[in-house]
Amino acid sequence: MTFAQTRACHGVLLLAKKWGNTMEQLNHAIESDAFCGERAGRLELAAVQPPSKRESMPFTIRIVSAEEELLKVVEMRRKAYGRHLPEFAEKMGIEECDRDRGTAILLAESKLDGAPLGTMRIQTNEYTPLGVQHSVRLPQWLDSGRLAEATRLGVAGGGVGRVVKMMLFKALFLYCEQQQIDWMVITARSPLDREYEAMLFEDVFGDGQFIPMAHVGNLPHRVLAGEVGVARRRWEEAKHPLYEFVFKTHHPDIDLRPADLSFGRETVGCPVVPQVIYGR
Repeated sequence: MTFAQTRACHGVLLLAKKWGNTMEQLNHAIESDAFCGERAGRLELAAVQPPSKRESMPFTIRIVSAEEELLKVVEMRRKAYGRHLPEFAEKMGIEECDRDRGTAILLAESKLDGAPLGTMRIQTNEYTPLGVQHSVRLPQWLDSGRLAEATRLGVAGGGVGRVVKMMLFKALFLYCEQQQIDWMVITARSPLDREYEAMLFEDVFGDGQFIPMAHVGNLPHRVLAGEVGVARRRWEEAKHPLYEFVFKTHHPDIDLRPADLSFGRETVGCPVVPQVIYGR
């Protein structure tokens, strides 16, 4: 490993420690109602000032566009799910919905050796309803707009995995801005739902209600949503500790150029199991 790579990895570990401390602070703030407030009105995407600084990571994030990349995604999913659902992880393969129109799959890869470090699938309702819409009827204020649901999240273990997860969520937001999405929608189990609250996602059905989800094995999940058009303003007004990192820092290692997944199929049906698994 070169000196530059060692330095970069050291920086990631420091960032991971900062991220962990930040999440603890945010969870405490949520409990004290520091982030409570009325839902912001629907706004169109406003002009945004360019990021004020640039930062590189020892990994890249891009949209999958080739068969071998999709196989890396499956490898990462198996590792992440294997820490929680080992029997299911052994059976994981390419899923038919991975190739659906309106779907983008993010892959984080190490610059050092190309190993997969994280993945996330983003499904929009441009062509078909979201997975969550097969389980619950969304309220009218959410059901009528352009939506994107993040599923199949999996990252490597340890501190690097925590940073990769944070960068995947930044990529999710940037992708939604790029696609002019109105709302990001998430389903989450306890205690992972608190991390979404810390990122100012709103409880769709109110007061921490957990609902059995047919599309995730009837396990109780909360449905949370984040409004894309006002996210920057809300994070700035809340003095969110990650505001500068997410919104004011340019990460050239995130590449969200559109990709074509119309290559040959080797698929299985999307299984009915929890779709958001964190690598820890």
